[in-house]
Amino acid sequence: MASATGRRLMQFHDALLAAFGRQHWWPADSREEVIIGAVLTQNTAWRNVERAIENLKRAGAIDWARLRDMPMESLAELIRPAGTYRVKARRLKGLVAFLWDRFDADLDAMFATPLSALREALLEVPGIGRETADAILLYAGRLPTFVVDAYTARVLRRHGLIDETADYEEIKDLFESNLPADVRLFNEFHALLVQVGKLHCRARARCDGCPLAFDDHDPQA
Repeated sequence: MASATGRRLMQFHDALLAAFGRQHWWPADSREEVIIGAVLTQNTAWRNVERAIENLKRAGAIDWARLRDMPMESLAELIRPAGTYRVKARRLKGLVAFLWDRFDADLDAMFATPLSALREALLEVPGIGRETADAILLYAGRLPTFVVDAYTARVLRRHGLIDETADYEEIKDLFESNLPADVRLFNEFHALLVQVGKLHCRARARCDGCPLAFDDHDPQA
């Protein structure tokens, strides 16, 4: 039997899905592109990531061997539109080195690793934080791990499901312990929370017309 929290979360999901429809995340042509995009999207708008990925595609660099062998400065220049491009070039290089060293750049082998062990291994790669690791696991690996971001935390806080002290792992556990371990559900729910966060649950709440307005909350919290 679903918990009260699980039922409430599914009410949120269903209301958001009815309002916004399926979000079709992650927008990419391959698992490689998803992984690269997960690194590039750190602290930047998605439109900037798209420009950087287009540069990589034109250079034939959505390819682990090409990325491994490419000089750091050349990679940095290609991903310049994504911002902090030298930092992100180092992070991509580190992730590519991890893929080669641990899995011979075989994504099937990587994603066949038990989820908890693979997540811990990814978190050891410099510059790969929890949100990036979970995005790689969920969207590229199709593994049941929930991705938490600032929008998710804000929505849950304003609706009283978490307090100000809740950290990433606590928020992740709220979803994973109260919902079935369903990749499609986790994928869609995270994308829908991002959408409502962008449109309504911003730093200054815009509650008029919000699909979650049925739920009592304090928008100034």
